Amino acid sequence: MPNKKSSWSWFWQSVTGILLILLVGLHMYAHHFVVEGGLRNYRQVVEYLSNPIIIVAELAFLISVTVHAMLGMRAILLDLGPSPRMERLVTQACIVVGVLTVLYGFWLTYTILAQGSAPTAFLFR
Repeated sequence: MPNKKSSWSWFWQSVTGILLILLVGLHMYAHHFVVEGGLRNYRQVVEYLSNPIIIVAELAFLISVTVHAMLGMRAILLDLGPSPRMERLVTQACIVVGVLTVLYGFWLTYTILAQGSAPTAFLFR
């Protein structure tokens, strides 16, 4: 019988992979093909992020890419055949790195919005 943890890992790796195809396409289009010159400056990023739908899309992108990367790293390391104790340590390390990465991304988004976005000022009072 297949390992249930591995089955769920594979499932979430697939889900995040599909999400990444959609979200990276949206991200590339919005940041590099719509903008004159192909890249937004700081003011344009703040303006762009002032739309709540965009914030949700960008944070979904951050979460998807982080989960996908951590599951991929975990799968690679578990393919090396570590002991059960080492498997738990690898899993825990991937969770910690993933959570810290997402928290940093949320903090960075909050900081950018708090410094210059009038339309989202209501979030920071």
